[in-house]
Amino acid sequence: MLNLVLGLLFAGLFLASYQSDRRRLRNGVLLLVSAWFLLQAILDFLIDLNPWFEWLNLVVLVVPVVSIFVFASFLIANGITMVRREGPGITSFLPIAVGLAVFLAPVVAFLFVLSGQPVLAGIAALAFFLCAYLGCAFVVFLGYALVYSRMRFSSNPAAVIVLGSGLIDGKVPPLLAARLNKALEIYDGAAPVRPVLVPSGGQGPDEPRPESAAMKEYLVLKGAASRDVLEEDQATTTRENLAYSVSLLAAKGIHGPLLVCTNNYHVLRAALLSRRQKINAQVVGAPTARYFVPSAFLREFVAVMRDNRLTNMVLCLPMFGIALLITVALMHSPVV
Repeated sequence: MLNLVLGLLFAGLFLASYQSDRRRLRNGVLLLVSAWFLLQAILDFLIDLNPWFEWLNLVVLVVPVVSIFVFASFLIANGITMVRREGPGITSFLPIAVGLAVFLAPVVAFLFVLSGQPVLAGIAALAFFLCAYLGCAFVVFLGYALVYSRMRFSSNPAAVIVLGSGLIDGKVPPLLAARLNKALEIYDGAAPVRPVLVPSGGQGPDEPRPESAAMKEYLVLKGAASRDVLEEDQATTTRENLAYSVSLLAAKGIHGPLLVCTNNYHVLRAALLSRRQKINAQVVGAPTARYFVPSAFLREFVAVMRDNRLTNMVLCLPMFGIALLITVALMHSPVV
């Protein structure tokens, strides 16, 4: 009964927070906690019906452990695919590095514990706590990113901001084309007034022209009226994409709700940034090649953790304290 009450309580907190602002990462935390308690409540109900269902408790314990190694294998395989299709690079090797770390961390921690050295055992405990924290944070991020990317938003925004990404030989590549096609879909479906389209992106050191120029060319070629396209050609980051585009719209006297178009893996971080900048905008996602998604989500997760580094440091401080206490206790233990 307690699990059911807690599950419903956190579900209510999630709905209240969600109604207040969809662009909160804490929504994902509340949703995950609610789902956990409700799952436990279902298990309790089934066990009360028939004790045979006790084995489900073992499944709940075993499945996450097995899933970790399955996930690590998937990341390594995906990294190899990325290297083959995209070539060597940080983005391509990131899944391989994370997959190997997931495989090796439990082994190294186990060896540290077996060593009988209090300091190494304390390091192993700290590694366990940090890995558990990162694992939960990633589940929250991934779960709520998927939930947020499937939400429905107003079909009549004042403007649609399209976030830029790298050009290939000065042309719009498939990844960026997906964002532009999504913006055109909104543009064509709007009534009674079509929104202004704002392709946003400056010129990178390896690009022959600003991303916004290629994006505008693509939009007009696909049917958008040139007068409806307002080019923002200075931004080099997502934060600048949002800030510069809003300033440009304000200078033109355009106000009201905004939609931001990006790829599905980037939706939640863009939404979090828009909220942090107090911009009245929601974010919609465009499809991404499947092989590219795992690496992209990992990269976005790292960026979100970096954006919230102070919060993460505060939450991790108790883990360092517990690891230190374990080390001191073992050093004074007669067994050691």
